Amino acid sequence: MSLKGKVALVAGATRGAGRGIAVELGAAGATVYVTGRSTRERQSEYRRPETIEETAELVTAAGGKGIAVPLDHLVSEDVEALIARIRREQGRLDILVNDIWGGELLTEWDKPVWEHDLENGLRLLRLAIDTHLITAHHALKLMIEQPGGLLVEVTDGTAEYNATHYRLSPFYDLAKTSVIRMAWAHARDLEKHGCTSVSITPGWLRSEMMLDIYEVTEANWRDATAKMPHFIISETPRFIGRAVAALAADPEKARWNGQSLSSGGLAQVYGFDDVDGSRPDCWRYIAEVEEAGKPADATGYR
Repeated sequence: MSLKGKVALVAGATRGAGRGIAVELGAAGATVYVTGRSTRERQSEYRRPETIEETAELVTAAGGKGIAVPLDHLVSEDVEALIARIRREQGRLDILVNDIWGGELLTEWDKPVWEHDLENGLRLLRLAIDTHLITAHHALKLMIEQPGGLLVEVTDGTAEYNATHYRLSPFYDLAKTSVIRMAWAHARDLEKHGCTSVSITPGWLRSEMMLDIYEVTEANWRDATAKMPHFIISETPRFIGRAVAALAADPEKARWNGQSLSSGGLAQVYGFDDVDGSRPDCWRYIAEVEEAGKPADATGYR
Protein backbone atom coordinates (compact mmCIF):
# COMPACT_ATOMS: atom_id res chain seq x y z
CA MET A 1 0.00 0.00 0.00
CA SER A 2 2.67 2.51 -0.99
CA LEU A 3 1.59 6.13 -1.30
CA LYS A 4 5.10 7.55 -1.68
CA GLY A 5 4.99 10.71 -3.73
CA LYS A 6 1.29 11.21 -3.07
CA VAL A 7 -0.12 14.32 -1.42
CA ALA A 8 -3.16 14.20 0.85
CA LEU A 9 -5.29 16.70 2.71
CA VAL A 10 -7.15 15.34 5.72
CA ALA A 11 -9.64 18.04 6.66
CA GLY A 12 -10.61 17.63 10.30
CA ALA A 13 -7.66 15.58 11.55
CA THR A 14 -7.30 16.72 15.15
CA ARG A 15 -8.61 13.49 16.66
CA GLY A 16 -10.77 10.43 16.03
CA ALA A 17 -11.17 9.07 12.51
CA GLY A 18 -9.39 12.02 10.93
CA ARG A 19 -6.26 11.44 12.98
CA GLY A 20 -6.35 7.70 12.32
CA ILE A 21 -6.67 8.27 8.58
CA ALA A 22 -3.87 10.85 8.51
CA VAL A 23 -1.49 8.55 10.39
CA GLU A 24 -2.15 5.58 8.13
CA LEU A 25 -1.72 7.68 4.98
CA GLY A 26 1.60 8.73 6.47
CA ALA A 27 2.49 5.13 7.25
CA ALA A 28 2.02 4.42 3.54
CA GLY A 29 4.50 7.20 2.71
CA ALA A 30 2.24 10.13 1.81
CA THR A 31 2.74 13.81 2.52
CA VAL A 32 -0.31 14.72 4.59
CA TYR A 33 -1.66 18.18 5.33
CA VAL A 34 -3.78 17.99 8.49
CA THR A 35 -6.24 20.69 9.48
CA GLY A 36 -8.34 21.50 12.49
CA ARG A 37 -9.21 24.23 14.98
CA SER A 38 -7.40 22.84 18.03
CA THR A 39 -3.73 23.83 18.26
CA ARG A 40 -1.17 24.04 21.02
CA GLU A 41 -1.89 27.76 21.26
CA ARG A 42 -5.67 27.71 20.93
CA GLN A 43 -8.40 25.18 21.72
CA SER A 44 -11.71 24.86 19.92
CA GLU A 45 -14.97 24.74 21.86
CA TYR A 46 -14.28 21.05 22.48
CA ARG A 47 -11.60 22.04 25.01
CA ARG A 48 -9.80 18.77 24.54
CA PRO A 49 -6.03 18.13 24.63
CA GLU A 50 -5.59 16.76 21.10
CA THR A 51 -3.99 19.15 18.59
CA ILE A 52 -3.27 19.17 14.88
CA GLU A 53 0.44 19.60 15.61
CA GLU A 54 0.36 16.30 17.49
CA THR A 55 -1.41 14.65 14.55
CA ALA A 56 1.22 15.95 12.13
CA GLU A 57 3.99 14.58 14.35
CA LEU A 58 2.29 11.18 14.43
CA VAL A 59 2.09 11.21 10.62
CA THR A 60 5.81 11.91 10.36
CA ALA A 61 6.68 9.30 12.99
CA ALA A 62 4.66 6.73 11.01
CA GLY A 63 6.85 7.29 7.95
CA GLY A 64 5.18 10.10 6.04
CA LYS A 65 5.43 13.87 6.22
CA GLY A 66 2.85 15.62 8.38
CA ILE A 67 2.08 19.30 7.92
CA ALA A 68 -0.27 20.96 10.42
CA VAL A 69 -2.43 23.85 9.26
CA PRO A 70 -4.80 25.59 11.71
CA LEU A 71 -8.03 26.09 9.80
CA ASP A 72 -11.75 26.69 10.18
CA HIS A 73 -13.31 25.13 7.10
CA LEU A 74 -16.31 27.45 7.29
CA VAL A 75 -14.00 30.32 6.24
CA SER A 76 -13.89 29.94 2.47
CA GLU A 77 -10.98 32.30 1.83
CA ASP A 78 -8.81 30.44 4.34
CA VAL A 79 -9.55 27.11 2.67
CA GLU A 80 -8.76 28.70 -0.70
CA ALA A 81 -5.44 29.95 0.70
CA LEU A 82 -4.57 26.45 1.94
CA ILE A 83 -5.17 24.92 -1.49
CA ALA A 84 -3.03 27.65 -3.05
CA ARG A 85 -0.30 26.73 -0.57
CA ILE A 86 -0.54 23.02 -1.46
CA ARG A 87 -0.33 23.92 -5.14
CA ARG A 88 2.71 26.08 -4.49
CA GLU A 89 4.50 23.57 -2.26
CA GLN A 90 3.51 20.26 -3.90
CA GLY A 91 2.02 21.02 -7.30
CA ARG A 92 -0.64 18.36 -6.84
CA LEU A 93 -3.34 16.91 -4.59
CA ASP A 94 -4.01 13.19 -4.84
CA ILE A 95 -6.27 12.53 -1.86
CA LEU A 96 -8.87 14.68 -0.13
CA VAL A 97 -10.45 13.32 3.04
CA ASN A 98 -13.40 15.36 4.29
CA ASP A 99 -13.69 14.38 7.95
CA ILE A 100 -14.82 17.74 9.31
CA TRP A 101 -17.48 17.32 11.97
CA GLY A 102 -17.65 19.08 15.33
CA GLY A 103 -21.24 18.28 16.24
CA GLU A 104 -20.90 16.06 19.32
CA LEU A 105 -21.57 18.92 21.72
CA LEU A 106 -24.49 20.23 19.64
CA THR A 107 -26.57 17.09 19.12
CA GLU A 108 -29.57 16.61 21.42
CA TRP A 109 -30.53 12.95 21.23
CA ASP A 110 -34.10 11.70 21.12
CA LYS A 111 -35.56 15.18 20.65
CA PRO A 112 -37.84 16.05 17.71
CA VAL A 113 -37.06 19.17 15.72
CA TRP A 114 -39.46 21.32 17.76
CA GLU A 115 -37.70 20.46 21.00
CA HIS A 116 -34.10 20.49 19.74
CA ASP A 117 -32.29 23.80 20.18
CA LEU A 118 -32.55 25.37 16.73
CA GLU A 119 -29.28 27.27 16.80
CA ASN A 120 -27.40 24.17 17.86
CA GLY A 121 -29.03 22.13 15.12
CA LEU A 122 -28.30 24.64 12.38
CA ARG A 123 -24.72 25.06 13.59
CA LEU A 124 -24.34 21.26 13.46
CA LEU A 125 -25.47 21.22 9.83
CA ARG A 126 -23.07 24.00 8.90
CA LEU A 127 -20.17 22.15 10.52
CA ALA A 128 -21.10 18.81 8.94
CA ILE A 129 -22.24 19.85 5.45
CA ASP A 130 -21.17 23.39 4.55
CA THR A 131 -17.55 22.69 5.53
CA HIS A 132 -17.40 19.68 3.23
CA LEU A 133 -18.82 21.61 0.28
CA ILE A 134 -16.53 24.60 0.84
CA THR A 135 -13.48 22.34 1.02
CA ALA A 136 -14.49 20.32 -2.03
CA HIS A 137 -15.14 23.52 -4.00
CA HIS A 138 -11.58 24.71 -3.56
CA ALA A 139 -9.63 21.44 -3.28
CA LEU A 140 -11.11 19.44 -6.14
CA LYS A 141 -10.03 22.06 -8.65
CA LEU A 142 -6.47 21.02 -7.91
CA MET A 143 -7.16 17.29 -7.62
CA ILE A 144 -8.78 16.96 -11.06
CA GLU A 145 -5.70 18.31 -12.81
CA GLN A 146 -4.46 14.73 -13.04
CA PRO A 147 -6.35 11.42 -13.09
CA GLY A 148 -6.35 8.97 -10.22
CA GLY A 149 -7.40 11.33 -7.43
CA LEU A 150 -9.56 10.18 -4.54
CA LEU A 151 -12.18 12.04 -2.51
CA VAL A 152 -13.29 10.38 0.72
CA GLU A 153 -16.32 11.72 2.58
CA VAL A 154 -16.34 10.41 6.16
CA THR A 155 -19.73 9.84 7.78
CA ASP A 156 -21.51 7.65 10.34
CA GLY A 157 -23.45 4.70 8.99
CA THR A 158 -23.66 3.08 5.59
CA ALA A 159 -26.25 4.14 3.03
CA GLU A 160 -28.05 0.83 3.59
CA TYR A 161 -28.16 1.22 7.37
CA ASN A 162 -29.10 4.90 7.42
CA ALA A 163 -31.89 4.37 4.88
CA THR A 164 -33.84 2.29 7.40
CA HIS A 165 -32.68 3.69 10.76
CA TYR A 166 -33.51 7.02 12.35
CA ARG A 167 -30.27 8.40 13.81
CA LEU A 168 -32.05 9.74 16.93
CA SER A 169 -31.93 13.42 15.98
CA PRO A 170 -33.32 15.11 12.85
CA PHE A 171 -30.20 17.25 12.55
CA TYR A 172 -27.73 14.40 13.08
CA ASP A 173 -29.73 12.16 10.75
CA LEU A 174 -29.67 14.77 7.99
CA ALA A 175 -25.97 15.51 8.48
CA LYS A 176 -24.84 11.91 8.19
CA THR A 177 -27.09 10.92 5.29
CA SER A 178 -26.27 14.12 3.39
CA VAL A 179 -22.57 13.31 3.33
CA ILE A 180 -23.31 9.95 1.72
CA ARG A 181 -25.36 11.59 -1.01
CA MET A 182 -22.69 14.28 -1.38
CA ALA A 183 -20.06 11.64 -2.18
CA TRP A 184 -22.42 10.06 -4.71
CA ALA A 185 -23.00 13.43 -6.39
CA HIS A 186 -19.30 14.30 -6.54
CA ALA A 187 -18.68 10.91 -8.12
CA ARG A 188 -20.74 11.90 -11.14
CA ASP A 189 -18.51 14.93 -11.73
CA LEU A 190 -15.17 13.43 -10.77
CA GLU A 191 -15.42 10.36 -12.98
CA LYS A 192 -15.20 12.66 -15.99
CA HIS A 193 -11.70 13.55 -14.83
CA GLY A 194 -10.58 10.02 -13.98
CA CYS A 195 -11.04 10.59 -10.24
CA THR A 196 -13.05 8.70 -7.63
CA SER A 197 -15.41 9.74 -4.85
CA VAL A 198 -16.70 7.54 -2.02
CA SER A 199 -18.23 7.87 1.42
CA ILE A 200 -16.89 5.75 4.25
CA THR A 201 -17.96 5.03 7.80
CA PRO A 202 -16.07 3.49 10.68
CA GLY A 203 -17.82 1.06 12.97
CA TRP A 204 -18.10 1.83 16.69
CA LEU A 205 -15.06 4.06 16.95
CA ARG A 206 -12.82 3.97 20.00
CA SER A 207 -11.98 7.63 19.62
CA GLU A 208 -10.30 9.64 22.34
CA MET A 209 -13.69 11.07 23.33
CA MET A 210 -15.37 7.67 23.43
CA LEU A 211 -12.65 6.22 25.63
CA ASP A 212 -13.08 9.15 28.01
CA ILE A 213 -16.85 8.67 28.12
CA TYR A 214 -16.37 5.08 29.29
CA GLU A 215 -13.46 6.07 31.56
CA VAL A 216 -11.01 3.65 29.94
CA THR A 217 -7.87 3.87 27.83
CA GLU A 218 -6.89 2.01 24.69
CA ALA A 219 -4.89 -0.36 26.90
CA ASN A 220 -7.91 -1.47 28.96
CA TRP A 221 -10.82 -0.62 26.65
CA ARG A 222 -12.45 -4.02 27.17
CA ASP A 223 -13.29 -2.97 30.73
CA ALA A 224 -15.97 -0.72 29.21
CA THR A 225 -17.96 -3.77 28.12
CA ALA A 226 -19.11 -4.12 31.73
CA LYS A 227 -21.21 -0.98 31.16
CA MET A 228 -21.83 -1.39 27.43
CA PRO A 229 -21.44 -5.05 26.36
CA HIS A 230 -21.70 -4.40 22.63
CA PHE A 231 -18.62 -2.17 22.86
CA ILE A 232 -16.81 -5.45 22.25
CA ILE A 233 -17.16 -4.81 18.51
CA SER A 234 -15.47 -1.38 18.66
CA GLU A 235 -12.45 -0.46 16.58
CA THR A 236 -9.56 2.01 16.72
CA PRO A 237 -9.34 5.07 14.44
CA ARG A 238 -6.38 3.40 12.74
CA PHE A 239 -8.75 0.77 11.28
CA ILE A 240 -10.62 3.27 9.11
CA GLY A 241 -7.24 4.82 8.39
CA ARG A 242 -6.04 1.56 6.93
CA ALA A 243 -9.23 1.33 4.90
CA VAL A 244 -8.60 4.73 3.32
CA ALA A 245 -4.92 3.98 2.71
CA ALA A 246 -5.77 0.70 0.99
CA LEU A 247 -8.38 2.41 -1.13
CA ALA A 248 -6.02 5.24 -2.09
CA ALA A 249 -3.31 2.78 -3.13
CA ASP A 250 -5.66 0.63 -5.24
CA PRO A 251 -5.00 1.24 -8.94
CA GLU A 252 -8.54 0.05 -9.59
CA LYS A 253 -10.20 2.29 -7.00
CA ALA A 254 -12.61 3.62 -9.64
CA ARG A 255 -14.67 0.44 -9.19
CA TRP A 256 -15.89 1.99 -5.90
CA ASN A 257 -16.92 5.32 -7.42
CA GLY A 258 -20.03 6.75 -5.76
CA GLN A 259 -20.38 3.90 -3.29
CA SER A 260 -21.02 3.92 0.45
CA LEU A 261 -18.26 1.91 2.15
CA SER A 262 -17.28 0.84 5.66
CA SER A 263 -13.99 0.07 7.35
CA GLY A 264 -15.11 -3.49 8.12
CA GLY A 265 -16.36 -4.08 4.61
CA LEU A 266 -13.14 -2.89 2.98
CA ALA A 267 -11.08 -5.02 5.37
CA GLN A 268 -12.73 -8.08 3.87
CA VAL A 269 -11.63 -6.97 0.40
CA TYR A 270 -8.13 -5.62 1.08
CA GLY A 271 -7.17 -7.91 3.96
CA PHE A 272 -5.96 -5.39 6.54
CA ASP A 273 -6.47 -5.69 10.31
CA ASP A 274 -6.92 -3.32 13.22
CA VAL A 275 -3.87 -2.60 15.38
CA ASP A 276 -4.61 -5.60 17.63
CA GLY A 277 -4.64 -8.00 14.68
CA SER A 278 -8.43 -8.40 14.65
CA ARG A 279 -10.79 -7.48 11.82
CA PRO A 280 -14.02 -6.07 13.32
CA ASP A 281 -17.10 -6.10 11.11
CA CYS A 282 -19.27 -3.73 13.10
CA TRP A 283 -22.21 -3.07 10.79
CA ARG A 284 -22.85 -6.77 10.23
CA TYR A 285 -22.56 -7.31 13.98
CA ILE A 286 -25.10 -4.56 14.69
CA ALA A 287 -27.66 -6.15 12.37
CA GLU A 288 -27.07 -9.80 13.30
CA VAL A 289 -26.29 -9.54 17.02
CA GLU A 290 -27.20 -6.25 18.68
CA GLU A 291 -30.44 -5.49 16.84
CA ALA A 292 -31.38 -9.17 16.88
CA GLY A 293 -31.39 -8.98 20.67
CA LYS A 294 -28.60 -11.50 21.11
CA PRO A 295 -26.02 -11.36 23.93
CA ALA A 296 -22.89 -9.39 23.14
CA ASP A 297 -20.41 -11.74 21.52
CA ALA A 298 -17.96 -10.69 18.82
CA THR A 299 -17.00 -14.26 17.91
CA GLY A 300 -17.03 -14.45 14.12
CA TYR A 301 -17.25 -10.67 13.82
CA ARG A 302 -13.65 -9.71 14.62
